[in-house]
Amino acid sequence: MLRLYLLGCILLSISTAIIMAQEELHEELHLASPPESSSPGEANMQNIIPRFQGRAVVLEIHARIVEQDQVVVWNESHRKPTIPGRPVGLRLVGANIVVAVQLTPYIRRNAQKFLVAQGQIWMDIPNEGLRYHTSMQTIPLEFGEVIYFFPLGPLVDENAASIEIMISLHPYEEP
Repeated sequence: MLRLYLLGCILLSISTAIIMAQEELHEELHLASPPESSSPGEANMQNIIPRFQGRAVVLEIHARIVEQDQVVVWNESHRKPTIPGRPVGLRLVGANIVVAVQLTPYIRRNAQKFLVAQGQIWMDIPNEGLRYHTSMQTIPLEFGEVIYFFPLGPLVDENAASIEIMISLHPYEEP
């Protein structure tokens, strides 16, 4: 049991280090924001090669934790610009849980849109140890349509908290 716990901790440390290194490298190579930019999203889009600006999209992500009686105890919203095929990451870290979500929008030549959602969850369950779960799903969607993602699965116990992530895709518009 201790070996499994240590292995889980090592995997979590390695994956977190890799994700952070990739983000830092990505920022250094492609997303250096000009000092006059008013928001990180605008800075990111200003540095995308001009031929991709017409294809750019924005992922709106609203994450929240809901406890008993549908009381929202935490929420956070993001607007993340990207281009089709380039993933957008979201990480939620709690006392005994880490949820890493990677969302990659795609637009085919026939204008069909879909989202690839990948989720990884590490949970430290008292008296049971560390548990890991991963999922991947391809979801067709239209601009403005809201997709609900439940990284912990459907609510089975009314007294348990749940994580809800609402995602929508929009065409990028110049500010």
